[in-house]
Amino acid sequence: MGKKNKSKTDFLQNVINIFEANPTKPYNYKQIASMIHLDKDMNDVLLVTLDGLVLRGILTNPQLGKYMYKKQEDVFMIGRVDITRQGSAYIIPDDESSEDIFVYEHNMNQALHDDKVKVKVFNKKGSRAEGEIVEIIEKSKRTFTGKIEVSSKYAFVIPDSKNMPYHIFIPLANTKGAQNGQKVVANIVEWKKQMKNPTGKVVDILGESGDVNVEMHAILAEFDLPYSYPEHIDKLAQRISGKITAADYAHRRDFRDIATFTIDPKDAKDFDDALSIRMLENGHWEIGVHIADVTHYVKSNSHINREAEERTTSIYLVDRTIPMLPERLSNFICSLRPDEEKLCFSAVFELDNKAIIKNEWFGRTVILSKRRFTYEEAQDVIETGQGDYSQELLKLNALAQILRQKRFKNGAVTFERDEAKFELDENGKPLRVYFKEMKESNQLVEEFMLLANKKVAEKIGKKVAGQKPKTFVYRIHDKPNFDKLNSFSAFIKRFGYGMKLDNDARLSKEMNKVLSEVKGKPEAGLIETLAVRSMAKAIYSTANIGHYGLAFPYYTHFTSPIRRYPDMMVHRLLAAYLNDEKSADVEYYDKMCKQSSIMEQRAADAERASIKYKMIEFMEDKIGDIYDGLISGVTEWGIFVELIDTKIEGMVSVRSMKDDYYYFDEDNYRIVGRSSGVTYTLGDKVTVKLTNADLLQKHIDFQLINQELDEFKTARHVVKGKTQGRGRKKNKK
Repeated sequence: MGKKNKSKTDFLQNVINIFEANPTKPYNYKQIASMIHLDKDMNDVLLVTLDGLVLRGILTNPQLGKYMYKKQEDVFMIGRVDITRQGSAYIIPDDESSEDIFVYEHNMNQALHDDKVKVKVFNKKGSRAEGEIVEIIEKSKRTFTGKIEVSSKYAFVIPDSKNMPYHIFIPLANTKGAQNGQKVVANIVEWKKQMKNPTGKVVDILGESGDVNVEMHAILAEFDLPYSYPEHIDKLAQRISGKITAADYAHRRDFRDIATFTIDPKDAKDFDDALSIRMLENGHWEIGVHIADVTHYVKSNSHINREAEERTTSIYLVDRTIPMLPERLSNFICSLRPDEEKLCFSAVFELDNKAIIKNEWFGRTVILSKRRFTYEEAQDVIETGQGDYSQELLKLNALAQILRQKRFKNGAVTFERDEAKFELDENGKPLRVYFKEMKESNQLVEEFMLLANKKVAEKIGKKVAGQKPKTFVYRIHDKPNFDKLNSFSAFIKRFGYGMKLDNDARLSKEMNKVLSEVKGKPEAGLIETLAVRSMAKAIYSTANIGHYGLAFPYYTHFTSPIRRYPDMMVHRLLAAYLNDEKSADVEYYDKMCKQSSIMEQRAADAERASIKYKMIEFMEDKIGDIYDGLISGVTEWGIFVELIDTKIEGMVSVRSMKDDYYYFDEDNYRIVGRSSGVTYTLGDKVTVKLTNADLLQKHIDFQLINQELDEFKTARHVVKGKTQGRGRKKNKK
C-alpha cells in the first residue's frame, strides 16, 4: 500500500474511531476536525468523508449538521451445539451455507451438546467466526451415564460422553445409594448461573464399571435408548395367539404351495421377509415379496403399539439386540420361520426375463417358508449352482442383477462399505475383527426389497389427475450439499482420484466411479466414510422429495415391520387405501416420522459406540504392537489414526510427539512441526505403536514410530515457503 493510500485509510479510521468511542454523542464537522487536529483546508474532505460514512450506514444524521455513530445491528444465527471435551464448542448453523461458529467455554452460557441455540456472532478473528450463546432455544438430553465418585459430603458423576465436559454434582441425598466407582445414570436437575458444574440426581444404578452388560446398558442410556423391556408389555404379548383362523385364510391370497424361503444373517432370529418364485404359463416369473403381517397382531390402540411408537426401531449392538416388539412377536409369532404357516402383507410382481414388470399386486397373504437360508448358504448355491432350490435362487439372482444394473444406470449411488463384525467367545469377548462383504446373495435380497418399497410408494404416492395425494410415509433422501462435495473432491485428489462436479446429472456416476476405483485400497474406508458424510441423511417424511441415493422418485419402508415402526405405519396406510378409505390424518404421521428419524439416528450412534467398545476390548492385550494406519482426523490435541487392517481408530496426542513442537494449522486442517516444518494431514499413511487401550475412558492411544523420511513420503510433507492448503477449516473430527 502506498503512503498516499495509507494516509487516507488512517484518516478515515481516525474519524470512525471517534464515533465508536462515543457512540451516543452527536458531533458537527468542526468538533471532529478539532479532535483529529485537522488543517482548515481539509474541512471539505472531512465533510465528504462524513457524508460518505452516512451513505455506508456507519453514521447517521440525528439533526442538520450533526453526525452520530449508527448502532450496528447484531448478527445472530441459529444452530446446534457440537461441544468438545475441553468445554468449547462449534455451533453448526441451521443454514448449511454458513460456516461453523466457534464458542469459547466462557461464552457457552450453560449450553450442552446438541442444544439448539441462538448465538451472537462476533467479527471474524483471522479466518474463524466466533460467537457467544445468548439463548438455549431447545435443550437436548440432560441424562448422562458415568462413574460416580462418592465422598463423605457429596458426590460427582463423571460422564462417559466425550461431548459432556462437566462433572455433575450430586448431593448425597440424591445418590440413590450408589457406591463409589459404580456406573450410574444421572439427570441434571438445575444449573445455577454462578455454579461451575450442574447439579443432578442418580436415577438408575447400572452396576460395576467394566462389566460388559453394564457397559452395554450404559451405551444405550447415553443415547436415551431403552435397555430393558417393560415386563407388563411382555406379559401382554404372551396372551396373543399365533393360531391362524378360518377367517384369516378366507381373506388372504394363499402362497403355501409355492416355493418360498428366507435369506438372512446366520445369527438372525427375526425373519421379517421371504421370497417366493414360480414360472407362469406365459413364461414370465411371479416373484412374491412377503413381509410379516405385524399389524395383524399389533393393533394401533394397544399398549404394545404405544411401546413400539416410543422405540420406533430395534437396536443392534455388537453382542445383543434390543427389540422394538416383544420377543414373542419378533422371534416367534411374526417371524417367518421355516415349516410354519405365517400371515404376511405381500407385494407380488410378474416379471419377464428382462426383469420388466408386467403386473403387480399388493395385499394380505398366508405363506409357508420351505427353507431358511443364511447369506453364506445362498451364496454357495449361486456360485456352485448346486443345492436346495438352486434353480429358483439362480433365477432370482439373475433378475436381481438386471434390476441392480438398471438402478445404477438411472443414477443410484453405491455405498457398500464393508461392515465390521466380531467373532466373540462365550463371554462376549472379541476374538477377531473381520468385515462382512456384500455378495450376490445380499444383493439378491436387497434388490427385491428395494423393488417392493419403491412400488408400494408409487402405488400410493404417484399423482393421479384430479386427485389430491393421500397421506403417506416416505423414505426421502435430499440432493448432496455442493460445498461438502467440493471439499470431498478436493480431498480425494491427494490420493489421485478425481470428480467432475460441473454436471448435476452425472454426479452420481462420478461418485460411483470414485467408490469403484477405491475399492480394496488402504484408503478405501476413509474415502467411503467421507463420501457418506458429503451426502444428505435419509429420513422419514410425509412430504415426498424422492430418494437421491437410490434414484427413486418414490420410496418408502415396507419390508421390515418387526424392527421398524415406519414400516408398520406403511402397512396400515396401504391396507386402508387398498380398501378405498379416506386420507389419514397427516399430523400424527408427521410427528411419528420425526420421532422415527431421531430414534433411528440414536440407534445407529449406539451401534457405533458398541463397535468402538468391542474394538477397544479387542486391543486391550496388544499393547506395544506395531500397525500401519491412515490419519482419519486432525485436531489441536493430536491426530486420529485408523488402522488399515481392522479400521480400529485411536489418537496420537501432540504431547507424545517429542521430535518437535507441533501446532494445529486450522486453515489447512493439519498439524505442523514449528522447527522442522514436517506436517501430518488427513489421509497420510503412518506407522504407530499401541500404547493404551482404556475401556473405562473408551480411548485408544497410539505413538508414531519414527522412520526415515524417504520411507514416509506419503505420510509427511515438509513445508518450504508458502504451503498449499489442504483439508477443512473446522476444528473437529
